[in-house]
Amino acid sequence: MTDTTATFTPPTPKHRPSKQLDTFPNPNPERDYHIHMEIPEFTCLCPLTGQPDFATLILDYIPDQKNVELKSLKFYMWSYRNEGAFHEAVTNQILTDLVAATAPRFMRLTAKWYVRGGIFTNVVAEHRQAGWAPLPHIEFSQFAPQSNTRG
Repeated sequence: MTDTTATFTPPTPKHRPSKQLDTFPNPNPERDYHIHMEIPEFTCLCPLTGQPDFATLILDYIPDQKNVELKSLKFYMWSYRNEGAFHEAVTNQILTDLVAATAPRFMRLTAKWYVRGGIFTNVVAEHRQAGWAPLPHIEFSQFAPQSNTRG
């Protein structure tokens, strides 16, 4: 007979949330190219109520000498899950940290927050490297939501 009174203990994850952002050398620093990332499962806590807040983050950047490593970015985003933060503050903090780690030519972070109290909030924060200007008529490609996961 099986003991049904035993409790299940989940395994300890190999990785933990971390504020460390790792980078790797840009394989083509001689040219401007656009990196587009969608992070659809960002969560943090409302600093007033402790309720969870959910957002899709859209990161667009033109690297200079370094690119952000994706696994560290995932753990970095995970590190906010139990932290209280206003939408505007956390969006700007993430941009500040990414810029400090990668020193890009250009970076834009768009945070599309899910409805809270009947209000959708979008926060857009940008960084431009001093002296950098895009080539004339440069325009980022438009990507459909979740374009990477649909054929």
